[in-house]
Amino acid sequence: MTLASTSALWFLPFIAPISLWVAWSDMKWMKIHNKAVLILLGIYLIVGLIALPLQTWAWGWANFAAVLGVGFVLNGVGLLGAGDAKFAAAMAPFIALGDLSLFLTLLGVVVIISFAVHRVLRRTPLALHLAPDWESWHRREFPLGLALGPALLFYIALAACLGNGSAA
Repeated sequence: MTLASTSALWFLPFIAPISLWVAWSDMKWMKIHNKAVLILLGIYLIVGLIALPLQTWAWGWANFAAVLGVGFVLNGVGLLGAGDAKFAAAMAPFIALGDLSLFLTLLGVVVIISFAVHRVLRRTPLALHLAPDWESWHRREFPLGLALGPALLFYIALAACLGNGSAA
């Protein structure tokens, strides 16, 4: 892994609740709130300055801009929700460029598993009883935040365990 374990350990306690909140809110409301995106960017802005070398931290903002641009295009043609595009852009600075292939593989696996589990659960009486007002149970669209949030969390946790040591 390219992301240093020390950097990942700095990020982990801050991104974990945001990642879980995004997954939950997208299932409940089919919406990733702008607050989640802004908080995640704030974490990168502040914690990133501590956790990463300055040049790496600065390049993270270029990653944010690139993914935001692609996300807006995908949203414009109807392939991605606006919240999904914004959250993916906010996630981008956290992903080390050297880990991009690993992250995309992880994301693909998480999307497939999340989709399958969501589709099965929304057909079960227990899930409908416990969360009858969750919008994602009743819509055709898949709440991609259910995969985006956990994929970021899994990546950062994996880097914390397997990263290359220090951020220097």
